[in-house]
Amino acid sequence: WDSAGEKVRLLLDLCLQCLTKNLSRYSADIKSLPPNIKDKLIKLLSRQGQITDANISEVLHPAVESLDLRDCDISDNALLQLYKCKQLKKINLNSCKENRFGITSEGVIALALSCPYLHEASFKRCCDITDRGILALALNCQFLQIVNLGSCSGIMDASLQALGENCKFLHSVDFSSTQVTDDGVVALVSGTCSKNLK
Repeated sequence: WDSAGEKVRLLLDLCLQCLTKNLSRYSADIKSLPPNIKDKLIKLLSRQGQITDANISEVLHPAVESLDLRDCDISDNALLQLYKCKQLKKINLNSCKENRFGITSEGVIALALSCPYLHEASFKRCCDITDRGILALALNCQFLQIVNLGSCSGIMDASLQALGENCKFLHSVDFSSTQVTDDGVVALVSGTCSKNLK
């Protein structure tokens, strides 16, 4: 059975590779795939940077728990599609190379309102995000444990204050290269998460 199981897995991998090369041709078929297959497809498309505003709704499903979109060219329009992903726990929107524009506080607000069980949210180099977006995240996603705001130049003390006041499970916050001052740091470490911070 091990040999047969391995062959089935390899066949599935080949089929998924074929789908990634012909996304537009099979978009209607992709929508009807079961969640476990969509999860594999999401990972594959994410690694190849192929998830876009135009196709993200085809691969999403209500039970998706993790999205790594750091290599994908997306904007707020993609985040608006997450309304059906109530179980999402982790999202990575870090920009690996250069500053990312197009993901704004509006997108973060939509994310926060749609995904209340987020544990990890990474926005490194998303330069259009401001305190307004992080305030919505802090108020609506109280299970947050890890937040990366590194190089988000619009982030100020109010973001850390909101996270400190509302996210008691928070243990890691990257706010390097932001506009946060000592006042923001004091507000964070004095908040409900003070015992968990590392």
